[in-house]
Amino acid sequence: MAKKLIAAIVGPGNIGTDLMIKIQRNSEKFDLQYMVGVQESEGLKRAREAGLKASAEGVEWLLKQEPKPDVVFEATSAKAHEYNAPLYKEAGIRAIDLTPAAIGPYMCPAVGLDNLGDMDNVNMITCGGQATTPIVHAVSSVAEVEYAEIVASIASLSAGPGTRANIDEFTETTSKALEVIGGAKKGKAIIILNPVEPPMLMRNTVYCSLPAEAGVPGELQDKIREAIKKRVEEVQEYVPGYHLTSEPQFDEARDDWNGWARVTVLIEVKGAADYLPEYAGNLDIITSAAVATADRLAEIIEA
Repeated sequence: MAKKLIAAIVGPGNIGTDLMIKIQRNSEKFDLQYMVGVQESEGLKRAREAGLKASAEGVEWLLKQEPKPDVVFEATSAKAHEYNAPLYKEAGIRAIDLTPAAIGPYMCPAVGLDNLGDMDNVNMITCGGQATTPIVHAVSSVAEVEYAEIVASIASLSAGPGTRANIDEFTETTSKALEVIGGAKKGKAIIILNPVEPPMLMRNTVYCSLPAEAGVPGELQDKIREAIKKRVEEVQEYVPGYHLTSEPQFDEARDDWNGWARVTVLIEVKGAADYLPEYAGNLDIITSAAVATADRLAEIIEA
């Protein structure tokens, strides 16, 4: 059996804690040794109980450890990763970034992982990006997507301080990913923190503007439906709670849409409840995507 890569998690909040549980339970390719924060917290306490070396002394402490990690999972904030990324690079540590910092290339496991070996820092976009860019990419693989707009609605209780502090970065990074990963000519992203009780599951609405032909039942609509169905199955391989809530809905071309037709895709994400409640599918999908990305990276390094 190949030697396991040493991993560290920077950021002991909800995302970092969920990551810890997923890596220890599901990944056979990583030896998770470190958890790092900047103040004592429940997450660091849990990490110590799980057998990790945990410190509230920040990344500087981590870089002094021996052995150093091969891979760091960044679960802090966009601004923190902007500071930490050069430190990882100088130390020869690969970074999987779960913040919206977007320093490294965007990464979505369902769209493509084969070029990971040449990257020292990859960005997991955002929770909304992981839920919606695969769908936009599926549609754009069949038909031209002039414009893609997504609305990610999450339970307010599942949005911690990091998410709330990064709303602007969320919209900017997700919008760009709809273009770079999704293949849309223009992308726009909106996030809604819904305080409804009991908390709702994560729901995502994807709108794609398409050529007029797509608004009429026929071969093109069939191809789009099939591409979406296949892509949902691919995401479900690492996020079992990811599913459509209805069949894709097509609208005929309209003058006020500049002659474009439209497809609407409705997605719900139920969390695996490894650490967080089932309604926190927004956190589950990005941690699951990060682990899937890391596992593929390990395979490339081993080859």
